[in-house]
Amino acid sequence: MSAIGILAATAVVGTVGIFVGLFLGVAGIRFKVEVDEKEEAVLAALPGNNCGGCGYAGCSGLAAAIAKGEAAVNACPVGGEAVGKKIAAIMGVEAENAERRVAYVACQGNCEKASVDYRYSGVQDCRMMSFVPGGGPKSCNSGCMGFGTCVKACPFGAIRVENGVAVVDREACKACGKCVEACPRHLIALIPYKAKLAVACRSIDKGPVTMKACQVGCIGCGLCVKACPAQAVSVADFHAAIDQEKCIGCGACAEKCPKKAIVTLQPTE
Repeated sequence: MSAIGILAATAVVGTVGIFVGLFLGVAGIRFKVEVDEKEEAVLAALPGNNCGGCGYAGCSGLAAAIAKGEAAVNACPVGGEAVGKKIAAIMGVEAENAERRVAYVACQGNCEKASVDYRYSGVQDCRMMSFVPGGGPKSCNSGCMGFGTCVKACPFGAIRVENGVAVVDREACKACGKCVEACPRHLIALIPYKAKLAVACRSIDKGPVTMKACQVGCIGCGLCVKACPAQAVSVADFHAAIDQEKCIGCGACAEKCPKKAIVTLQPTE
């Protein structure tokens, strides 16, 4: 190729490069996405677990909602009060005191206390038990199946299966709610960390049926209701429930429960 041809080719390439550069520069200015500095600061303050426990699609989604005033500054259950105060400072608002919550598994039907209809060997997934005869090997159709679906769902390693029943590590739990969503029998709920008492059973079967299936199942006898001085306990569908807002933590309901279906989470008053 002659020198003139080389120079011509170089000129063409250079011209194209300049044109493309100018085009990209103009496009960058034209279609520039404005970045909210507060949103960026909030995102940096969030823990970055992207667990979805706040109800948004990851930390970036929550940061955008907080910056727009659509979510509370303490909406992150993982970050807790410390992160809430940091974000409140960024947003220039007062941080409300957020009540710490923790996951609780309402079942005590372990290998010794729960009856078993047959031996099971197969897929270790609670959600698959709907395809298994009787809903699983345990006689109680409302209790923990112990196959660890909640364990796999927890991003913080706060749940383990002990003797056939899921147990939550209260200190490791961040109340993200992943285990609550994962449990097919809805045995897991988020309760106040300061709660002193809880009903460890979700069975709605009649008393005789529950007693046959589990030694520690709630039979809906109502003795706990009569014993509670704060009217914090109620029974519906053969199942007791505690209103944590009314509960004074006296422990009278647990003492009267003949099946020990009400458990003490912390020292009672």
